[in-house]
Amino acid sequence: MPVDLWAMFLHFMAMSLLSIGGAVATVPDIHRFVVEERGWLGDAQFTDSIALAQAAPGPNLLFVAVIGWNVAGPAGVLASMAGMLLPSTTLAWAATRWGLRRRDHLGVRAFTGGMSAITVGLLLSSGWILSQPAWRMPARQATGSAVLMLVTVAVMLRTRLSPMWLIALGAAVGALGLA
Repeated sequence: MPVDLWAMFLHFMAMSLLSIGGAVATVPDIHRFVVEERGWLGDAQFTDSIALAQAAPGPNLLFVAVIGWNVAGPAGVLASMAGMLLPSTTLAWAATRWGLRRRDHLGVRAFTGGMSAITVGLLLSSGWILSQPAWRMPARQATGSAVLMLVTVAVMLRTRLSPMWLIALGAAVGALGLA
């Protein structure tokens, strides 16, 4: 299926403006666009792209480049990354300058507090989308995946343990064929 790089660029520009809490918060709509609407990637390839990028050292935003690469090679990386970076960087720069001069105003404090709730909701929806391939596995692996996800959430909420240990746990469980 031919890739419309202009449509990809414009969609990632829109996602850039919605990336409250980071680019990962836009995963559900990027999935809708790239997998469901355009058919450029399959569910597993989309999830693998995000997993690969998250495992690599560097910024959380790398998944956008990996998705762009998997869709259209170097041109896809340029379209997706330029689309994701240009609007949010420009807006963040301008809003930060404006907000710093007005940080004690009630409206600025209310906006900042409200954005926290939106961020949590967007991140939860991203987690839901990324967990979907696990539910299509055989029952034993789906159960193992669910237990692993619950353990990860519980450990992250209750301890200060490095996430790298949980990634290692997930790798071991996956290597054993339990998830």
